[in-house]
Amino acid sequence: MEFKQLRSFVEVVREGGFTQAARTLFISQSAVSKQVAQLEESLGVTLLDRHGSQVTLTAAGKVVHHRAEEMLMLRNGLLRELDDLSNLARGELHLGLPMLGSDTLFAKAFAEYRRLYPNVTIHLLEGGSRAIEQAVMTGELELGASLTPDDPAFASQPFCDEPLDALLPADHPLAHLKEVELSQLADTPFLLYQRSFVLNDRLLQACQQVGFTPKEGGRSGQADFLAALVAAGQGVVLLPQVVAKALVRPGVVHVTLKAPTQLRWDIAFIWREGAYLSKAAQAWLALLRQ
Repeated sequence: MEFKQLRSFVEVVREGGFTQAARTLFISQSAVSKQVAQLEESLGVTLLDRHGSQVTLTAAGKVVHHRAEEMLMLRNGLLRELDDLSNLARGELHLGLPMLGSDTLFAKAFAEYRRLYPNVTIHLLEGGSRAIEQAVMTGELELGASLTPDDPAFASQPFCDEPLDALLPADHPLAHLKEVELSQLADTPFLLYQRSFVLNDRLLQACQQVGFTPKEGGRSGQADFLAALVAAGQGVVLLPQVVAKALVRPGVVHVTLKAPTQLRWDIAFIWREGAYLSKAAQAWLALLRQ
């Protein structure tokens, strides 16, 4: 049973005959007759009593005609919805963004996406890279911003690659310098991120490579709160340069960090390798490439 057979059958009933239906469908009368006959054969019932050029529905034909109209209506509705999705007249995007720096990096892009595609519903989740990666793998998120993973289970589109800089209390002994070595911060408590942040691992490894394990002065996933702790003299925080510059305030000094090359904030948007990306997700990635 095919939709074209159902369509021909419904048109024959609506128009009252094969000739009239052929004109409506812009095909030959013999093609209409063949499709109706194929439908009867596939269902194993006679649908129409044929009296010359006139046709009437059999009992089975009445049942099939009712259901055929429903099926064609559902098919047309489905095609309209898919067309809406393709043109982003509607849709959903399950998107993961980092807790660190999203206001600086993604606020404008988010606003522009909403302007371009106002009928796309965005479901937003914020978290560290580990949480984002897990949500992408389980299907909770379609796209997520994460430190670029080495895992081949993910495909990715690079977004930014920032060095880390230091925010120091204004009264810190090194606050007058334009740049500092990581080793010079060995005696200063470090304000770290939540444990779901892969950046913590990179930071700890970089410190150990230059000969020390940092003393923990506190943890948070909120950059504003970390900067406030710096202003209160609780320690140093290493942040992506673009984020650090935006957080300078009274009591806080921004200092360039001469750090190992692996200590960077390389953010990419990730998705499951081989997974289908919706039009909404493709539009987000295209916007970020501009």
